[in-house]
Amino acid sequence: MKRKLAAMVVLLCLAGAAWGVADLYRPYRGFAGREMLEIPPGMGAPAITDLLVSRGVLAHRWPFLVRYSVGRTRRRLKAGEYLFDRPLRPIDVYRKLVSGDVYLYPVVIPEGSDRFDIARIVSERVAIDPADFLRRTEQTSLIYNLDPTAPTLEGYLFPDTYRFPRGVTADTIIATMVARFRHVMQTKLREDFVPGSPNLHAVVTLASLVEKETPDPAERPVVAGVFTRRLEKKMPLQCDPTVIYAARLAHRPIGVIRGSDLKFDSPFNTYRHAGLPPGPIGNPGEISLRAAFHPASGDALYFVSNNHGGHVFSRTLAEHQRNVARYRKESGVRSQKSAGKKEQTAYSRQ
Repeated sequence: MKRKLAAMVVLLCLAGAAWGVADLYRPYRGFAGREMLEIPPGMGAPAITDLLVSRGVLAHRWPFLVRYSVGRTRRRLKAGEYLFDRPLRPIDVYRKLVSGDVYLYPVVIPEGSDRFDIARIVSERVAIDPADFLRRTEQTSLIYNLDPTAPTLEGYLFPDTYRFPRGVTADTIIATMVARFRHVMQTKLREDFVPGSPNLHAVVTLASLVEKETPDPAERPVVAGVFTRRLEKKMPLQCDPTVIYAARLAHRPIGVIRGSDLKFDSPFNTYRHAGLPPGPIGNPGEISLRAAFHPASGDALYFVSNNHGGHVFSRTLAEHQRNVARYRKESGVRSQKSAGKKEQTAYSRQ
């Protein structure tokens, strides 16, 4: 009798084990759509398992717990934010949690973004304190061997699409962006890049001006050429984006640039101070960096918008003034047409 009872117990255990193993490899999804699940630091395996079951990620509790118990001397379930958007086998859920395969938020940094833009973007995407981010970008140790004269990390926070987990630190984001800058310089611009060259500061600063001046990649070497010739001739650059950046540094709101803005005394204001500004005014992309390394030859010294996303270039001040007058006239016509359309739209809605 005892043997029969023992045999039944063994059979039941084997059956249970077989069922548990089969359950570990059976895909399950007990939720609709997407399930974002956050595991806080310090939460134990039983509580995590209960959370997974309650949110429909797991169908049963104990097969997952047994698998964790077998491997817990080597691996632990990691805290973080996890996305579940399809049926998964419990064994895959286990692997996801022990590997820390947390959800990564895409963070898009457009070319030309300055530190203030980036602080706002990372605040919105991964809840980084913008003031803390700005403070930390004032520490230049990460680029000291590249540019020992850099006033901040402006210019070296490479614009790109990044992916970061919730809870990432400002230091990690900054280090990642600087590392991306180094990678681009060492791979795509390696023929021009000389680590520690005093020329790099001027190149990155010039590239930031070029990036801000034109959205057209084909124009960037031409704009770089204009600025280079003005520097050689000791002419002020008179670059409008430097006026805007000077205002941002001084926490002065600025919309349309006015005469008073051009007179604002800041070392970044290239209407008041000759030469390049003390440092970059934004973070240029690869094309603008390449343009700054290789400015286009020519004799143009001036340029003005053509009202179509590009610019008209000229050699003489008189020619430039005619182009400016044409630009202002076309801008006025465009403004009148835009105002007329708005009035017509408003009338049609009445």
